[in-house]
Amino acid sequence: MQEGRVIAYASRQLRKHEANYPTHDLELAAVVHAPKIWRHYPPGNTCHIYTDHKSLKYIFTQPELNMRQRRWLELIKDYDTEIHYHPGKANVVADALSRRAHCNVIEARPTARVICWEMDEIEMPTEQLVELYSLIIEPTIKDLVIVAQKQDPGMAHIREGIDEEKKACFTLDDQGVLWFKNRLVVPKDMELRKKILDEAHTSVLTMHPGSNVPRPKQKFWWTRMKREIAKYVSECDVCKRVKADHLKPGGMLQPLNIPAWKWEDIHMDFVVGLPRTQKGYDSIWVIIDRFTKSAHFIPVKTCYTAATSRLVFVSRFGNIRNRPRNKTDSRVRHTTLKPVAKSKE
Repeated sequence: MQEGRVIAYASRQLRKHEANYPTHDLELAAVVHAPKIWRHYPPGNTCHIYTDHKSLKYIFTQPELNMRQRRWLELIKDYDTEIHYHPGKANVVADALSRRAHCNVIEARPTARVICWEMDEIEMPTEQLVELYSLIIEPTIKDLVIVAQKQDPGMAHIREGIDEEKKACFTLDDQGVLWFKNRLVVPKDMELRKKILDEAHTSVLTMHPGSNVPRPKQKFWWTRMKREIAKYVSECDVCKRVKADHLKPGGMLQPLNIPAWKWEDIHMDFVVGLPRTQKGYDSIWVIIDRFTKSAHFIPVKTCYTAATSRLVFVSRFGNIRNRPRNKTDSRVRHTTLKPVAKSKE
């Protein structure tokens, strides 16, 4: 309290082992709990603790204490603390929930009128309880999608394609509901799509799973679904503020230098997995001059080593005047053609 006004309340549930504590230790545990959570208030000030358990007033002068009580007293002595006794009946604010007046009154349902009359005859205090119930029935997301399918003109175009056997991946069930394979087709209703994504991303059961939102992909389908999910997750305020990005930012683009003359810089790649020819070739070696953009295709074998590939290159381009200085391969990093130069010499 500060200036006679309450500034904070606190409570917690008993743990499993605390349920076996005696009453004296439970009352002392409540006294210890207060300095723990409000430890930023007592330093430099005298802390007055009021309790309705009178024996705690003499806890500092008791000659015999168990190990638990000694440990708690070591914590309390870190503060300038005074424990005062305050009767439970006078402690109206703290005991408001635990000492409600109707707890000691027998409750009888108004429907059992005979019991109520008998209780009135013996002058037993009764209270009439009025119970109000409010039940709101809302349609499920599946029901909303089915209704939206009937109202969307784009769904009629898909149904016509099914009848003409042009939309083989779409099916209609007995109730006329449109399905994409085993997923329900969602029409172009942005509010309905947002509701589906909210249920899969921000509900209590999902709790912002990040970019991986598997539930809508398993049960629903619409065009550009993956793109809309990525946009939805990227605009989520909670994910931006709470979840950290553990990936390093992408580096800047490093374009290749512009070649000054033909055959100074070349680009090469391999087309593999082709049917084997009569001579045993099963791949194509593609070589492109970056200056003239001329492409050359050389049949090779997958079993070729670097030395064999060097000999094939020299035999094919041995008559060129300029010696290639650099080559760029889509499978390996940018390197210098020293082996080719040595073979040509």
